[in-house]
Parts: sequence; C-alpha cells; structure tokens
Amino acid sequence: MIRNFRMSPSFPYRIQTFFRICGMLMLFSEIWKQACLTFFLNHGSYDWRYFPFQLCSVPMYVLLVLPYAKSPFLRRTFLTFLMTFGLLGGIAVFADTSGLHYPIPALTFHSYAWHVLLIWIGILAAFVYELEGYASLSNVDRKEPSVPPYPQDFKRAALFYLACCAVAAGINHMCGRFGIINMFYINPAYRMEQIIFYDLVPLLGNLTVIFLYIGMTILGAGLLFLLWKLLLPLYAAICRSHPSGTGRPV
Repeated sequence: MIRNFRMSPSFPYRIQTFFRICGMLMLFSEIWKQACLTFFLNHGSYDWRYFPFQLCSVPMYVLLVLPYAKSPFLRRTFLTFLMTFGLLGGIAVFADTSGLHYPIPALTFHSYAWHVLLIWIGILAAFVYELEGYASLSNVDRKEPSVPPYPQDFKRAALFYLACCAVAAGINHMCGRFGIINMFYINPAYRMEQIIFYDLVPLLGNLTVIFLYIGMTILGAGLLFLLWKLLLPLYAAICRSHPSGTGRPV
C-alpha cells in the first residue's frame, strides 16, 4: 500500500488526510471516553486520573497539528516523536494490560484499539519520514538517495518529550487539589505505578525512580530510533533496486 501511495500524485494529500482523520478520530473517541467515565462510572463527578495527558495521549495532539505543519523542522520532530515515543507508548502498555480494562466493555475495547492504533501510526510515521526525504511533503518527488534518520531529529523529539513531562508535572501540581492525578506517572505525591519501576521504589526512593523512568523512556525510544536507522535505509535500497527502474516504491 505504501509503495502504491508513493508513486501516486495524490500521495501527499492521502498521507495528510490519514493523519488528520486519525487525529480527529482519537479526539472524538477521547471525548466520548471522558463522558462515559464521568457520567456512567463516576456519577457526574470528573475523575482527574483520566485527564488525557499521558504519553499515549500526546500522539493525538501531535496528529491534530501535523497535517498543518509546513516547517520541515516541525514535521521531522513530530514524525520522529510518533515513530519512537508514540510507538513505544503503544507497545509498552501490553507488558501490563491491567490499566486497559474498565467495567464498561466498550471502554476496554477503546483502550486496546487506541494503543494498537498508536503502533500502526508509529510505523507509518517512520515510512513517511523516509519517503518525505526529511523535507516537506511538497518535495516527495525528489530523487536523492535515502540516508539514515538524523540524530538531531531524535534529540528534538526527546526535548519535546521532556517538554511534555514538564507540562504533565505542571498539570499534576495545579490540579492535584481536585483529586488524584498522575500525568505521565511522574507525580511525586504518588508511588510509581509502572511495572518493574514499582518494585524499585523501596530500594531507590520514589523521586529517584521517577527520574529513572523518564530516562529509561528516552532510552527505549532511542533504541527504536536506532532500529529505524537500520531498517529505513534497507527499505529505501529495496525500493531503488525494484525492477520498475523508478528507484522508488511502486
């Protein structure tokens, strides 16, 4: 499918439309989820534990902005974030699926579907990153050979993640008086909940484990970036050797 899209004149439009649809679908489904949690499970009282600003929520905001981002600088940063941190968020949750289950089956289905979608979006974002040639969509027909993803792009994606952590810490501080809130699982008022890290709290202390968790998240995303750094040039080489002679996917 990606090969056919690449050769189509409507490729840029289709990709931007896909990201736009995913962003809107995630937004409206999140509004529905918040309504169900508030009015059906919590009897009209908002539960701040479910405020939509976790690592797995950030791709929704990125997708709402990405189709309108004209700057190659922003596009590379956002695409790198989706194919590393976003993909990591989609994959890591399946190590402990207890947080995906709700009393309402439809909400449980929504949680699983959301994270599966994050995985697909992360994979597609990686291919778009390569096909755009690290430039804007207006340059998708350029003929230069592919090069490995730029380390600077991951650095900017990591800084974007850290900025999101700072926003999450601010939300935790400002909204803590309204109820339990632990965005990004970095609220020092609550013990780290993430699997493996939870067991380290008695040994290292909660605050130390929070910083360790942030660092390991960056490391995990970095490993995914290195994987893409190996796979994307291989994908480009296969495309250039295709019998069509176009030097690009068909």
